[in-house]
Amino acid sequence: MKKNRLAALLRQIRLDAELTQLQLAEKIGQTQSYVSKYESGEQRLDLMELEAVCKAVGIKLTSFVERYLES
Repeated sequence: MKKNRLAALLRQIRLDAELTQLQLAEKIGQTQSYVSKYESGEQRLDLMELEAVCKAVGIKLTSFVERYLES
């Protein structure tokens, strides 16, 4: 269940930033399929990748963690 919560939050922060999967992928130096995989829960992000995603969508990593804990 936690994996699904995390994947859903990753998708939501991307949508909140009004980015497509492709746009986010380009910002973090990955492919669209990579973004799709972590949004579906098939792929896990390490801390450095999560930090890059947060930076790309304009939120602090601590804010992401707070949102995750609240969900």
